Amino acid sequence: MASSRIGAALRSARERAGWSREALAYHSGVSWSAIAQIESGRRKDVRLSSLSALADALNVSVDYLVGGKATASPPKLLGHGLLIYGSDEELAGSATRFMAEGLERSERLLAVMAQQQLDLLRDALGDDARHVEFKDSSDWYGSPSEATNGYRSLVSETFESGARWTRVVGELALAGRSRAEVEAWIRYESMVNLALASSPATIMCVYDERSLPTEVIADARRTHPEVFHPGEVVASSDYLQPEDFLLVDRPG
Repeated sequence: MASSRIGAALRSARERAGWSREALAYHSGVSWSAIAQIESGRRKDVRLSSLSALADALNVSVDYLVGGKATASPPKLLGHGLLIYGSDEELAGSATRFMAEGLERSERLLAVMAQQQLDLLRDALGDDARHVEFKDSSDWYGSPSEATNGYRSLVSETFESGARWTRVVGELALAGRSRAEVEAWIRYESMVNLALASSPATIMCVYDERSLPTEVIADARRTHPEVFHPGEVVASSDYLQPEDFLLVDRPG
């Protein structure tokens, strides 16, 4: 086992859980000193029993810790949150804070938005923009299947290259779409919670309440488990599980 890879994965999962080494030791039964040695790479041989205990405590798989594949057991890693913004300043401020947190954690950073929003975010990030990949939403969101496969490939490439997490700010290209197309993208947002559930990624989906119909904003609240607010992320009280949302009869 590559001890440095395990150490980086363990630290990433621990920090994402918001735990100190002492807290992880308490929940896993693995000593604080052992955890410190694993994270630093000083411990070359990590017992399977220790890996299993750490993985169970952190709600990830042993495969995730050793770098075998980007899966989890139970299969829920994805963070899928909604930001509703009403001004360019609100978008820039929230997205910049979101990206800064990922930069501190050495995550892969991606922004997928219209060119105007990409320019806004690039300016707000300043020198940190060099750490972010910028993609035009009209290309990335060609179809729901293309977008899903694009995110899957992105996460796999990131994981296999040694980075432990992917962080995305994304805005669907809904302008000029037909009613049927918008409906397909609404369903896509719900399906993401299933299709990417085991992906080690956090996605902030941004919606401009100035230009989108109220029913689209309402559906966004129903398809995102979390909502971004200044300084915090909270569970969405409007969220519907995909098996519930996708079976609802919707206006034709």
